[in-house]
Order: sequence, then C-alpha cells, then structure tokens
Amino acid sequence: MFNYIKFSLFHLLTLPFIIGITLGGSWMALGLVAILLLVVFGDLLLGDDRAEPAYTKPWLLNGLVYSSLLFIVLIVGALLWSVATTDLFGYGQLVQQITGYDVLAARDANQWWHFVPVWLGAGLLIAMVGTVPAHELTHRTADQLAMLTGRWLLAFSFDGTFAIEHVYGHHRYVGTVCDPATAPRGRTVYRHILYSTVYGNRSAWRIECQRLARLHKPVFSIYNRVLRGVTMSLLLCIMAAILAGWAGLLLFCASALLAKAVLEVVNYIEHYGIERALNEPVRPYHSWNSTKRVSSWASFNLTRHSHHHARAQLPFYQLKAYPNAPDLPTGYLGSMLLALLPPLWFRLMTPKLAQWDQQYSKSKPAKH
Repeated sequence: MFNYIKFSLFHLLTLPFIIGITLGGSWMALGLVAILLLVVFGDLLLGDDRAEPAYTKPWLLNGLVYSSLLFIVLIVGALLWSVATTDLFGYGQLVQQITGYDVLAARDANQWWHFVPVWLGAGLLIAMVGTVPAHELTHRTADQLAMLTGRWLLAFSFDGTFAIEHVYGHHRYVGTVCDPATAPRGRTVYRHILYSTVYGNRSAWRIECQRLARLHKPVFSIYNRVLRGVTMSLLLCIMAAILAGWAGLLLFCASALLAKAVLEVVNYIEHYGIERALNEPVRPYHSWNSTKRVSSWASFNLTRHSHHHARAQLPFYQLKAYPNAPDLPTGYLGSMLLALLPPLWFRLMTPKLAQWDQQYSKSKPAKH
C-alpha cells in the first residue's frame, strides 16, 4: 500500500500551508519552510527511488491525481481568507469554536511581511498541486474528463496554453532550437522564464490556429482552446476579487504568476543545454533525469523525465527510473534552487554537459 500512499505527499504539504495561514504571524512561513525542508533535505537524506512496482489498483493513483483539483481550491481558499475583510465561509469562527484560538484576531494582527513566505509557498504549491497533476492529465488527450480537469488546474497558474504547447510542441521539438522550453547553454534561468513564457504562448497560439484551420473553425470563437484557457483564468480572478477584494485579487495573481515561473524553472532544469537535431528521434538522453526519492513522490514521477519523453503517453506510475540516463545534480527542488544562482549552476552543469557531449552527441543541432 505504501507504493500508492507515497504519491500523496503533495496533499500532505498542503496541510502546513493552511495551518500556518490559520495561526497567523510568523507561523505564516510554515508552509514554505515545510516544503523546503521536506523536499530538499528529504532528497539529500533519503537517497534514490528506483522502485518499479506493478500497480494493480491504478484507480487509486488516478484518484490522487484528480483530487488535486480539490486541494488547489483549498490552497487558494486559504490564501483569499488570509486577506479578506470578512470571515470567508465562516472558517475563522469554526476553528475558534473547535480550538478556542482567536483566528480572526491573529489574522488582523498580520503585517505585510508575513505574506512574503505565504506568496512563495502558494506559488510552489500551486505548481506542485496544480501544474504537475495537470501535466499528467493533459497527456491523456483521448480522455475528456482528464483534459477538462487538467485545464482547470492550469487555469490557477494562468497557463492554459501549456496543454497545447507542451503536448504538441515541446514533445515534438524538445532539445532543438525550435523548442522554447529547452534552454541553450549559457542562458540564465531568469532570462529563460521570460523567453519560454513569451515564445511558448506564441507557439501554442500558432498550433491552435493551425488546428482550427484544419477544422474550418474561426479563430476567435468558443472552439479556440487558448481563449477558453484565458477565460477560465479570468473567471478565477473575478472569483478572487468577489471573495477577497483587490487584496485577494492581487495576492492570487501574484501567486499564479509565481507558479507559472516555477514551471519554467522546472523546464529549465529538465532540458538545460541538451541538443538534438531536428531529424533525430527523441531519446531518453534528451532530458535530465532524477531518481531522488522525495522529488519523485511529490511530483508523480515527473523526475523520471527521460522515460517520459521517450514514451509520453505512459501514465506516471509506469515510468522507469532509467538510472543510466543523464542526471541532475540533486532532486528537482534542490536543482531549481541551484539554478537560481547562475554561476553555481553553470559550474555544476558544465562538466555534466561535457560528459553528455562525449556519450550522446552525434551531430550538431539543425539550425532553425
């Protein structure tokens, strides 16, 4: 049963975030601290997970993926409650009745700096609880429920185009100069966040326009999945403003944009410096892999990225560890933190890229 329960780790990380917001004050940092300690140090202390069990109850794992929509609603609900002028949903009164702790008084005493770790924690959690399960679901292109759920999850990070560009663009062009998500050698993560966001959205728009042209449908219509994604995110913004006013709207938008940036940092570490010719088949060595235990559990095996790109339609629980694939310096969150320090990141990755060139590089990438 543990092989199933381990993938509920991101559900558990929601708990300290909500508890911290409830207690207020310095406790507001609890969610962020819990994520950093558990994931980063968990990867360092608990080592690798190369287990490849046979799952006989996939419905349990699918249930965990779909339940992420409920958990992201709880995360955003707590976020909005923390800045609302009313006791949204009677949450504060309920907690006070149960525990005797004056939650509303604690909330009123919060200072602006208490919301910095809340914002950082919310951005990380929206990416973990929203974008990661959405990545799994939007690869199930023949399943309408999976696609709808995945797109709603992506709406919380203003990234509805991910379901288009990632599946139909990134997986086709990964490692080439045509892929906005693949960072060339020497590009910093900060530049990559902007570049991949702008050109990834542009690519998604182009892919969608081509699809609509084949179907003989107008671009500006309900058939346009890009526009539908924007509308879904706008509806969430309107709901945030209704529930918690301008402060709620600002905090939600800031957290959603941070979650989108987190996705681009993940893209950065997954493919940094990898080079593939346009006519070369996608191989497992065209992605950086990680077998770190906690990162794998917290991301539905997204860390087994080499196998994912080799077999994109496989569900997460069938991905192999590929221990011989090119590997990141550490787990995902640890590597993301390293990438935020470009000199250190380049120093660590330069010898890895030299090794990658020696083992895998067969030809120069085709120019676009």
